[in-house]
Amino acid sequence: MADSFNFELVSPEKLLLSARVTEIVLPATEGEMTVMANHAPFMTTIRPGVVTVKAEDGTVSKFVVFGGFADILPSGCTLLAETAYATADFTRDILSGRVELARADLESSQSDEGRSRVNQLIVDLESLANVIG
Repeated sequence: MADSFNFELVSPEKLLLSARVTEIVLPATEGEMTVMANHAPFMTTIRPGVVTVKAEDGTVSKFVVFGGFADILPSGCTLLAETAYATADFTRDILSGRVELARADLESSQSDEGRSRVNQLIVDLESLANVIG
């Protein structure tokens, strides 16, 4: 059996999860990463995506996050999300609103770097359509 560690998923609105877990898959900016007990200390930014959490009892839960950062220590992980939803609460309207805002940002962006960043954001957001039930 895998070792467990503390995990907290926090958004400005609420604490979504505080539990002992054995594994977390995070949508880190540089790609998905798996966190397990005794992970080397690490801090990463989070892109829009799905966080998959495997609890100590083996149950798996998923959350949609929109940006933030994760602080990973050997004893635990805290993910501070810009916005987060349990997948059951994530709707097409929420996603459409986010995509509309990103498209408006794209139109007003004045640098190639800014347009590139917003284009990647739109791709990340559109990939979340498959999460909607």
